Amino acid sequence: MVLYMADNSTPTIIKGLEGVYFTETKICKVDGAKGRLWYRGYSIESLAKNSSFEETSYLILYGALPNNDALAKFKSKLVSYMALDKQLIGLIESFNGKMLPMDILRTAVSSISAFAEKKVYQNENDEKIEQAIEIIGNICGIVATIGAISKGRKYTEPDNTLGVAENILYMLNGNKPDEKVSKMLDVMMLLHAEHSSNASTFCTIVAGSTLADIYSAITAGICALKGPLHGGADEKALDMMRAIGNPNNTEKYIEDALAGKERIMGFGHRVYKAYDPRAKVIKAYLEEIQNGSTMEVQTLTAIALRAEKMMVDKLGETKGIWPNVDFFSGPVYTYIGIPKELFTPLFAASRSPGWCAHMLEYWQDNRLIRPLDYYNGQLDIPYVPIEQRK
Repeated sequence: MVLYMADNSTPTIIKGLEGVYFTETKICKVDGAKGRLWYRGYSIESLAKNSSFEETSYLILYGALPNNDALAKFKSKLVSYMALDKQLIGLIESFNGKMLPMDILRTAVSSISAFAEKKVYQNENDEKIEQAIEIIGNICGIVATIGAISKGRKYTEPDNTLGVAENILYMLNGNKPDEKVSKMLDVMMLLHAEHSSNASTFCTIVAGSTLADIYSAITAGICALKGPLHGGADEKALDMMRAIGNPNNTEKYIEDALAGKERIMGFGHRVYKAYDPRAKVIKAYLEEIQNGSTMEVQTLTAIALRAEKMMVDKLGETKGIWPNVDFFSGPVYTYIGIPKELFTPLFAASRSPGWCAHMLEYWQDNRLIRPLDYYNGQLDIPYVPIEQRK
């Protein structure tokens, strides 16, 4: 971002917009210095302990926790929207093996409006809220379907007796999931549901600030999430753990990487200068599953915990580099049975309530986002006809 200078002198350039505020919000508060996170005023710890993805999504969208009746209706809507149109399923099938899952998701989400049921609403706000619920449910269904088709399975209709996380696993694998595993996925989705003006949320708002529709805005968010510096970081962290291979190799691998000034994926954060509170919740899951799972998960868990201890001891207090939510996610998703290529699409499904809520909030007092850039090139260069150019 460029801060405008009235006297045309060289402005201050804020690389990556770091530390720049562009709007006000009531949706999310991140205290990076103390490692705290709140959704609509509720701490992430209390929500992870007591809430669900559906209830938290309702909270993020509507600004208050629902009663039993409101939650039941909201949950039913989300699950109903996980059922996909036949043409949309065909679109996913046609791209299987030809595009990365995130690319399939992006293309599928951009086409949702073609399959959306046309309804008459009392007002524009009701329409936008319904579209948001539709998008969240659709993305969850699309992600599960991408995973199922990539495994050679046929599309499975969601089960209206199950919740969103349970249905993702059901649609992915074709059988009703274990309660413990589905609850773990539910909490993982809840932890990823919102995180203030991160890159993908900002990209969503930028697109929506032009008054493009919400389908276009969410598609823009998915494009931003794809990168390894944002949504793809948990895949890279898992790649590192698999490269380490043996827990006894962990310390040497980290030492060598730090000596070579290599980036350790899953550590450090633009905002957090303390331990990411979401990572603390996920770390507790690692400690729970490390002795009661497959050899692969036990190995990954051991590596993750040893790497975390070493990095915290070396860089935590001295450099402010702590584990973030991405670092521990890989072993937990592996335990749940989510393949690596589905990590980032699942992140998109989880984050969709936050994207939608921020877009709806910003539209209440919309202003086109149009920053400045400072030109430092030449001016008034003489035009040379093509036949005279060397």
